[in-house]
Amino acid sequence: QLQLVESGGGLVQPGGSLRLSCAASGFTLGNYAMGWFRQAPGKEREFVASIEKNGDSTRYADSVKDRFTISRDNAKNTVLLQMNSLKPEDTAVYSCAGEFEGSGSSRPIDYDFWGQGTQVTVSS
Repeated sequence: QLQLVESGGGLVQPGGSLRLSCAASGFTLGNYAMGWFRQAPGKEREFVASIEKNGDSTRYADSVKDRFTISRDNAKNTVLLQMNSLKPEDTAVYSCAGEFEGSGSSRPIDYDFWGQGTQVTVSS
């Protein structure tokens, strides 16, 4: 069974932090570039961050640059998204996805496997 399962979402106050995890099952995560995307109510799905297969290169959306950090541990088949200095506009469902061909596209259509998403709510 091929699965990506996100966890770590929840309710946090503005300025707070959360760490999201994405655990892969049924495939070798190291064969895929990994991305995080989010979708807020009334908004299109947007790119957040991505990381190459071996973790040597990352990219970030301008809206999260310097606040979020993506990392991976291929031995544990996991990808993380550390989110700091959270803002209300970060509120969204966050999903991780794997891309076999490529190095971490910003386009959802390029990804092959998706998790179910985890809710992040930033509110006072």
